[in-house]
Amino acid sequence: MQMHEIEKTDVLVLCGGAGTRLRSKVRDRPKPMADAGGRPFLDILIDYAASCGFRRFILLTGYMGDFIERYYRERNCGLSFTISREKELLGTAGAIKNAQMLIQSRTFICLNGDSICGVNLKDFIKFHAEQQALATVVLNKRGAPPQYYNDYGAVRLGHGGRITNFGEKTSAKGGYVNCGIYAFERPFLSLIPGGKKLSLERDIFPRLIEKAVYGWVTAARFFDIGTPERFSLFVRSLSAG
Repeated sequence: MQMHEIEKTDVLVLCGGAGTRLRSKVRDRPKPMADAGGRPFLDILIDYAASCGFRRFILLTGYMGDFIERYYRERNCGLSFTISREKELLGTAGAIKNAQMLIQSRTFICLNGDSICGVNLKDFIKFHAEQQALATVVLNKRGAPPQYYNDYGAVRLGHGGRITNFGEKTSAKGGYVNCGIYAFERPFLSLIPGGKKLSLERDIFPRLIEKAVYGWVTAARFFDIGTPERFSLFVRSLSAG
């Protein structure tokens, strides 16, 4: 994908969750806006994607969405921000479906608003295109970090990187961790029922194993800020450079 195509590719950011596990540290704002080294975590995530050439961002908000909307309405940084607001929590897949009318590009990417993994998104999009995939997921080797075992299912791969299984949460080793970075083709949207609370990981991906869904494995460090301990780990990583 050429740079001019990347600039026209929509980046959806899932930032509508209630973030109940992080409330002890973040009470006055939604989880993605948690102060991480003097900046909202969401700013760090967006700037990471922008460093790869992306310019168009659709923020999928829900809980305390006004906070996010006010902030990005006033942020003047040469990027385009559009808000897709959920009236009720719709889950990761439901939120993407809710934003369907705002998505302009045929290929688009989606980032979880509470995690980050410093992969080269241009290489990721290139892999997605080469496989002629309907959907592609960034994966990290399960086993690092081990404290995530009980929160993430073990994704398993077959020949050529094709995903063969989205496992349930388990403490067992093996397989890969879903890093919350996705590439989709527009026809994927038609596979998500509208008006329902649905999860990509539990409700949609397991039903699409027979279709062209691929995994792209990276060794880049993966951070999830969903708990106070993990958020503190991320903040410490910023200080360490």
